[in-house]
Amino acid sequence: MNSITPARRRARLITGITAGALLVLAAPLAASAHVEVNPGTAPAGGTSRLTFSFHHGCDDSPTTALVIDIPAGVGNVMPVVEGGWNIQRTLGPNGVPTQVTFTAAQPIESGLSAAVSMDVLVDTAASGSSLTFPVVQKCVTGSTSWTQIPAAGADESTVEHPAPAISVGPAGAGDEDDNDSHSGNDMSMSTPEATAVSAASATADADPVARWLGTGGLIAGLAALAVVLVRRRKV
Repeated sequence: MNSITPARRRARLITGITAGALLVLAAPLAASAHVEVNPGTAPAGGTSRLTFSFHHGCDDSPTTALVIDIPAGVGNVMPVVEGGWNIQRTLGPNGVPTQVTFTAAQPIESGLSAAVSMDVLVDTAASGSSLTFPVVQKCVTGSTSWTQIPAAGADESTVEHPAPAISVGPAGAGDEDDNDSHSGNDMSMSTPEATAVSAASATADADPVARWLGTGGLIAGLAALAVVLVRRRKV
């Protein structure tokens, strides 16, 4: 005689469904918890608009500021003035910013997508390299340093808090796109709407991974449900 009571069967059923649901919800959040830079490439010797986006705080504490360090290999930086942010620059001896701080006019809660942008001139000598922009995300409570660099050949998933980085292409690559984005005929790159699109694009880059992980969680939950139902039929 099977000793499993109806109450225990219901408890197992609820546990299986809950576990699957939690995995479905948690996987996308874990996969997308980064400060990301878009686009991920830039031409040497040219100016590109880099957008740093995020949609999380520090353990759910609202974000108050992003402090971005400017790496060697950057010839000049011009932060983009946009609503909702105050900008402070730390200048080096040559007048080129070495650090840019974007302070939010109001703390930004987790779950809200936000972004800041800078026009960055990449030195010609940086062609073929990778430039890393360490970011400290300050929050109402605590902060998170997105400053870790993966080992050579390793994916950013190997470190807990990867620093945003771009790959530098050869001189002249992407000049046509760069000229279009800064021409008078196309003002979209200097508007808040364009920043929102860039942030959405950066988030979308992480979505395939999140969808795969979320699907795995759903499958795990369904499998647990199937086991409970099979056992129930055997009673």
